[in-house]
Amino acid sequence: MQRSTKIVATLGPATSDPEVLTRLIAAGVNVVRLNFSHGKAEDHIGRAEMVRAAAEKLNLPVAIMVDLQGPKIRVGKFEKNKVTLEPGQVFILDSACELGTNERVGLDYKELPRDVSPGNVLLLDDGRLVLDVESVQGSAIHTRVRVGGVLSNNKGINRQGGGLSAPALTAKDMEDIKVAAKLEADYVAVSFPKSSADMYMARTLIQAAGSRAQVVAKIERTEAIANLDELVESSDAIMVARGDLAVEVGDAAVPALQKRMIRLAREKNKLTITATQMMESMISSPVPTRAEVSDVANAVLDGTDAVMLSAETAAGKYPIETVEAMARVCLEAEKSSDYQLDRDFLNREFIRVDQSIAMAALFTATHLKVKAIVALTQTGATALWTSRVNCGVPIYAMTPEIATYRRLSLFRDVYPMMLAHDCDQKSLLVSAELKLLEQGLVQPGDLIVVTVGDTVGLMGSTNTMKIVRVAQR
Repeated sequence: MQRSTKIVATLGPATSDPEVLTRLIAAGVNVVRLNFSHGKAEDHIGRAEMVRAAAEKLNLPVAIMVDLQGPKIRVGKFEKNKVTLEPGQVFILDSACELGTNERVGLDYKELPRDVSPGNVLLLDDGRLVLDVESVQGSAIHTRVRVGGVLSNNKGINRQGGGLSAPALTAKDMEDIKVAAKLEADYVAVSFPKSSADMYMARTLIQAAGSRAQVVAKIERTEAIANLDELVESSDAIMVARGDLAVEVGDAAVPALQKRMIRLAREKNKLTITATQMMESMISSPVPTRAEVSDVANAVLDGTDAVMLSAETAAGKYPIETVEAMARVCLEAEKSSDYQLDRDFLNREFIRVDQSIAMAALFTATHLKVKAIVALTQTGATALWTSRVNCGVPIYAMTPEIATYRRLSLFRDVYPMMLAHDCDQKSLLVSAELKLLEQGLVQPGDLIVVTVGDTVGLMGSTNTMKIVRVAQR
């Protein structure tokens, strides 16, 4: 059985060896994430080259996603790398401090004193420590510890309820976009965007760097929830980044927000990635917890395009086992997916011919019980629209474009294939049929639905749906 939901895996020290990386992709990884919060440009370029080599060796499509660091809203470093804060003690966050002590620590984000005022609540290290702001004196924020614990170097800071003014794209991000273009990234994820303006700026910079990468909005700020519609509209995909989001809006609000975001993205023909702590225990354990299994399965049932692994594959002890476990859970959850296509088609309007053809293919495939949908596509648009409705029929997206081939790796229910240019539509259809037969995906006599354009090789020209009975070759 083919897996519909895709797996995104973060690379790091645990997956830097070419052999391990090859095994990771063979285990089921569809997209690799390069986290630009860590490492140097040459490290990321080297990893990207290894990914391309491993994917070519396995003859599998694998996309590369560059995840920009975004604004560093973090404490600085301590003299002894960490301190223990006790409830009730006074603790100062001082942008002028160089090395921290048990009494004060520096700030990477120097503007924080301007963004907070007495009565604000600051959450450190993903909410593990809670500080109440009592006063702001110049560069120093005087707080009292409400919830204490160990605080180590460079831990993150959030203001409860959001409202920090740091821009989504920093000078470092702008340079990193050039690196993303150099390594031919397929997706670029923007950290902490607040509005569509952040995404338009990112897209402009990506295009100016000569890249065709699509943009992913990471939803992790309170302001992003308020502007969710415009963020989805201005992006190609969104990431449900549950870590920082939970700190800002409260952990109890996240499950419902996750469902809302996935539903909205699908309605607007966008992709979704669900991320953060999906298999966290497998950093040090060879098996997931039952709660993690349920979490992954729930995201699959919500309709997410992909589920993402972070430290589990970047630094964990069991990266291969983690991917294998996640793949098993996705497959099992997909067996119980509910297909109600007629409901999905009610009150829908289509503004493009190729979108109408995609919807017609879905409707026909479902009611005629065909074996497969074949989208002959240049850009992947027809495959995207077809995949936004869960119909239970596999979608084989065949393209001559290598960039499209890789990018399609993130689309739920879509299985990318390379197909050489043919001079006419008839030859193209024969080639597509042969490819499915060679791989054992159809048998002679099976019905398939094909979407294709009259003008072969022209972007946006899909205007034909054909019902084809597979011939004996």
